[in-house]
Amino acid sequence: MKDAFESFLKVYNLKSKFNETYLVAYWEKIMGASIANRTEKMYIKSGVLFIRLNSAPLSQELLLAKTKLIQLLNTEIGEQVINDVVFI
Repeated sequence: MKDAFESFLKVYNLKSKFNETYLVAYWEKIMGASIANRTEKMYIKSGVLFIRLNSAPLSQELLLAKTKLIQLLNTEIGEQVINDVVFI
């Protein structure tokens, strides 16, 4: 079933959009409840993850760990989905 679903996504060019949606939906699982509770808005456009947080110190801390954050998110997906992170 898994192989059939993955080939369906490839045939209709939906794999990248599925991966982006997965990251947004599982943000709390990936980053933890404390970060997810402070996240007001997030979306992905052209490989760039835009995040709005309601905590300036947390935003600064994540900005300093941006490379590690990108690596963590791409590892969770299993392929290169996020190329950059922008805090808005």
